[in-house]
Amino acid sequence: MLERDQWRMVAALVTVAVVATALLAVADRMTRAPIAQAQRKALHQALAQVLPPHANDPQRDMVTMTRAGKPMRLYPARADDGRLLALAWEEVAPDGYSGPIRVLMAVDPTGVVQAVRVTEHRETPGLGDGIVRNRAWIDAFAGKTLDNARWAVKKDGGDFDQFTGATITPRAVVKAIHEGLMFFAKHRAQILRKLQTVKGLEDE
Repeated sequence: MLERDQWRMVAALVTVAVVATALLAVADRMTRAPIAQAQRKALHQALAQVLPPHANDPQRDMVTMTRAGKPMRLYPARADDGRLLALAWEEVAPDGYSGPIRVLMAVDPTGVVQAVRVTEHRETPGLGDGIVRNRAWIDAFAGKTLDNARWAVKKDGGDFDQFTGATITPRAVVKAIHEGLMFFAKHRAQILRKLQTVKGLEDE
């Protein structure tokens, strides 16, 4: 049977646990909105870099479809008349040198790459981080399609440069963008219907 001092100790521990839990809940509630707002702002800035000038809010008009059992978010850019100019989505390269690399890519309705930006990575500074620092390299994806490029780094017989001492990183990014284009090509009609494109942009 517990002594009185032991009961007091148990009561004190329970009180501390309850107070700590309450404080964590309050902190979570207070930080949730600012974090979500910061994430929306970061995404807005990234979308502005990959999508052409548009009249709508791609985040507000975002639609979701299922890909490999997981939700995939599509962000459309539209003209004043509602015409689809391009759409953006995120690809993840799981085989980066230091971990997954998140890439935001945009294509026009025919599958031509508009722009690509790396939004998250943990690659080695001065080597693999060239996927962010080397603007000419990342901009080289613009205008590419499945058919007008060899989708590999030059070391593997492709069209894209690798970095000195860091081939794994650019190879992973090239592969991810290529897979994104193949996905779009395979599901183009479904995607365009999902985005409710105007007449003339549907799959022929």
